[in-house]
Amino acid sequence: MYKNKTIGVVVPAYNEEKLIARVIDTMPDFVDRIIVVNDASSDRTLEILEKEKKHHPNLEVISHPKNQGVGGAIATGYKRARELKIDVTVVMAGDGQMDPADLPAIIEPVVNGEVEYSKGNRLFRGESWKMIPHYRYLGNSLLSFLTKIASGYWHIADSQCGYTAISLNALNLLNLDKIYKKYGVPNDLLIKLNIENCRVRDVSIRPVYNIGEKSGIRLWKVIPTISKLLLKGFFQRLFIKYVIKDFHPLVLFYILSFITLPLSFYFLGRTIHGYFTTGVVPPTSHLLFWFIFISGLQTLFFAMWFDMEYNKNLK
Repeated sequence: MYKNKTIGVVVPAYNEEKLIARVIDTMPDFVDRIIVVNDASSDRTLEILEKEKKHHPNLEVISHPKNQGVGGAIATGYKRARELKIDVTVVMAGDGQMDPADLPAIIEPVVNGEVEYSKGNRLFRGESWKMIPHYRYLGNSLLSFLTKIASGYWHIADSQCGYTAISLNALNLLNLDKIYKKYGVPNDLLIKLNIENCRVRDVSIRPVYNIGEKSGIRLWKVIPTISKLLLKGFFQRLFIKYVIKDFHPLVLFYILSFITLPLSFYFLGRTIHGYFTTGVVPPTSHLLFWFIFISGLQTLFFAMWFDMEYNKNLK
């Protein structure tokens, strides 16, 4: 226990025979239950876990008959933690990239009741640019920016960090069967938590790389997939939070910007077409482009500002 709160750690594991034992062996003593979800591994992961159970009575292993993805494994672990009524549930990867020394800092805000969800942020530290592969750092930064807009948590960054802690109350609010099954699960959870008005906080953690882990992430596949997830989640959040639960005019500002900005480019096209066909810039199309374009940007920025203000207390 930690400050009279039960602590559980969910470890999604898929083909982690190299580092899964290290993850379990370095788990802090205050962890009450370790729930490893073996996501249909084809290597020796399950064999190693069975051996680890002999030395760790608080270790529980759940095996999926078919691979469900990291999100599916986390959902299974969350369901078990909810059944056990664990006060705070942490997610740690099975590849050793999450430093157990950071665990107290991750759970502290949730244990103290300051927030319902805390997550690691590897970008706070100056050494992150040197330690994290640059292409992943830049890809992470892009997805973090898009996640701010989609989730409404404008104060968070490093959206792809899966080192998280969640309260039992927040778990009870989530439909765990609807959690995204793949690598976009941290982004999806932030959107769902914002809909439920849960408080979220970033916690500075140490980046861990080059310890023998093997990443299955391919940015050229992940970025378009997660961007599509964020777009869908963005509209879902606006509809549920600002139309169904509590109407807010920011929805109208967003809708207006989504109409005016594309429309402005229609007049830009007419301007360019007129110039290249007649050699003269059509004044009406030119003026309409700038007027509608500037109006669209203003309404978009107003909508974002309203969203920031509405969610400023969720941290």
